[in-house]
Amino acid sequence: MSSRHPRANRECRLGEQLVAYQFQRAARRTIGLSVGPKGLSVRAPHWTPLAEVDALLLRKADWVLAKLRQLEQASRLAPAPTEWRSGAVLPCLGRGLVLELCPDPYPDPVPGLRSDGLDAALADGRLRLALARDAGPESVRALAQAWLMRAAQQVFLERLEHFAPRLGVRYRSLKLSSATTRWGSASANGSLRLNWRLVHLELELIDYVVVHELSHLRQMNHGPEFWRVVASVMPDYELRRQRLRRVRLAP
Repeated sequence: MSSRHPRANRECRLGEQLVAYQFQRAARRTIGLSVGPKGLSVRAPHWTPLAEVDALLLRKADWVLAKLRQLEQASRLAPAPTEWRSGAVLPCLGRGLVLELCPDPYPDPVPGLRSDGLDAALADGRLRLALARDAGPESVRALAQAWLMRAAQQVFLERLEHFAPRLGVRYRSLKLSSATTRWGSASANGSLRLNWRLVHLELELIDYVVVHELSHLRQMNHGPEFWRVVASVMPDYELRRQRLRRVRLAP
């Protein structure tokens, strides 16, 4: 098996794997290795011999191959890109909503944004958007994501109100996050941030993130006492934690 960067200009065999990587000279003092979505990139000082670059790659082979395996696994777990058109399926709370474009006007700019909108959409299995049937993908995406963010706010608040009293904490505020590296965060002053893309996932995983961040209001660390707080209301948190780790946080 080989791993090839789309702009690869050099190759190196690491164990049984042939790695084709992007190599660049740069005004720097040391050789830098980075593994990203496109593969392995190497930047080296102008004066560094290529043999020294190869030697470093061989020394770092275990690290490079581990990172490449993580990327391969993430690509397998990543959901297929959404086609922003009528008939496409949009994940919501672990279920699929069929997008339907309806040109007729509705009382709300986005049908379903009323307080009962999420329940109605889930019961119907459809998300109807007030758009012409030939609307472009950007318009569909913008309106669908506006609906999802509104739904996320509703679900998050409901789950926070459910778990906060059980944990004996009070949160100060909730803001939606669009972070690409984390599902949520908590500040010592009681401010919480939850990634709106959580609304795509099953409620069991949303609950885990909610409990995790609320527990930080009692323990601002990940020590043994923090996990005891989490377990006090969610004994199976480790199973949910492992499931969440297998979910790719897509941009």
